[in-house]
Amino acid sequence: MSSSTVKNPKSYEEIVRQTVVDPDSSQRPTLEQEQAGREGFRALDNDERALQHRVQAALAGSGADISGVTVEITRDLVTLRGRVRDSGILRVLEDAVARVAGVDTIHNQVVVAAS
Repeated sequence: MSSSTVKNPKSYEEIVRQTVVDPDSSQRPTLEQEQAGREGFRALDNDERALQHRVQAALAGSGADISGVTVEITRDLVTLRGRVRDSGILRVLEDAVARVAGVDTIHNQVVVAAS
C-alpha cells in the first residue's frame, strides 16, 4: 500500500469507527474528559478521594486564605500548588496538612506573590 493512500485518523470518532466492533454501544468520553486525559489527569481511588476531602477540610479550617491553592493527592503524597499573599501562610498550610491522618509526604509548591 503506498503512503499516499494511508489515511491517519483525525479525531477520536474516526479512531473508534475504525477499531471498535460496535461503536454505537460504546460510551465515548466527553470533550472535558478528553481534555483532562491530555493534561495528565489521574482518577483518584476511594482512599485518595477521602484523603483529599480531609486535606481540603484541614486547609479550610486553618483560617488561611486558600483560594489560590490546589491540592493533588497521589496515594499518601499531598502536593500543594498555587500562590498566597503572605509567607506566613505557607507554614500554616504545611502544618494543617501534616496533622491530617494518612498524609506521609507533603510537596509544597505554593509560591508567595502579590495578587
